[in-house]
Amino acid sequence: MAKARQVPRPFTMHWGGGVIAEEATFTGPYNEPTIQLMEYTDGNAAGNWTIRFCSFGHNGQFQRSPLILDPEGIDSLREALKQTPRLREIMKRLVAEE
Repeated sequence: MAKARQVPRPFTMHWGGGVIAEEATFTGPYNEPTIQLMEYTDGNAAGNWTIRFCSFGHNGQFQRSPLILDPEGIDSLREALKQTPRLREIMKRLVAEE
């Protein structure tokens, strides 16, 4: 299990800032793969949300590398998403057939 980071917590991007509203994460052998629900409260993106696929080092440091998951990582992230109802619904939209 990943170390719990405070949620919500603030973030700032070039186009606006807001809060990380939900975060699904787990501790893998090399890092902590994470999906974040980012809600914007100011700037050009105010009133919108985005999701970010990222990872943190075991020391809690944000990593600026692509998120790479193996089959076990997919299963672990699926379990973590059970604790994040809004993110889980957004991810369902990602794979829904129309």
